[in-house]
Amino acid sequence: MHEEVAAYVLGVLDEQDHEAFERHLDTCADCRARLKELAEVPEALDELKHSPQASEDSR
Repeated sequence: MHEEVAAYVLGVLDEQDHEAFERHLDTCADCRARLKELAEVPEALDELKHSPQASEDSR
């Protein structure tokens, strides 16, 4: 389960795995801590994707 934290944060787990991971979070402090560390990654990636520099680099 520990390797699924990033997939969970990025929203790429299927429904069954998503639910299983959420149950796992109830009992795993390590995964909760890692989840907290990665929580801002999707927003940061989205900001990079829409930044003016990203538009210039894609030309």
